[in-house]
Amino acid sequence: MTRLTGRALRLTVLVGERDTWHHRPLSTEIVHRAHAAGLAGASVFRGIEGFGASSRVHTTRLLSLGDDLPVAVLIVDTEERVRAFLPRLEGLVPDGLVLLDACEVVHFGGGGEPPEPSRPPAQEPPE
Repeated sequence: MTRLTGRALRLTVLVGERDTWHHRPLSTEIVHRAHAAGLAGASVFRGIEGFGASSRVHTTRLLSLGDDLPVAVLIVDTEERVRAFLPRLEGLVPDGLVLLDACEVVHFGGGGEPPEPSRPPAQEPPE
C-alpha cells in the first residue's frame, strides 16, 4: 500500500447503530467494501447522542440504553479513489447521510517501525 500524504478526501457516512445490510451491521459492510476497494483507511465511531432525518434524539442516557445510536464511518484516501468508491454505497445507505470533506493527511502510520518518542534533552548536572 502506498503511503497517503498531502491533499485527500474524507468520506463520512452517518447511519444508525441498528442499520443492517443482509443481517450484518451496515457500518461493517461499508468498512469491508472500503477495504476490498483498497482505500487507505476506514474507522467506525459510535456516537453518544444525536438525531437525523427522523428528528428523534438518540442517546446513551440510562433510560435509552437500547436506543439506535448514531454511527459514523470515516474513510480517507485521495479524491479520485474516494469518488470512485461512492457508487459502491449506492442503495446501501437509504436513510443515512453521506458527506465529503477535503482534508490534508500529515501522517499515515501504516506499517514499518513507529517513530521514536521525543525526549527532552538531557540536562547537565550543576557544577
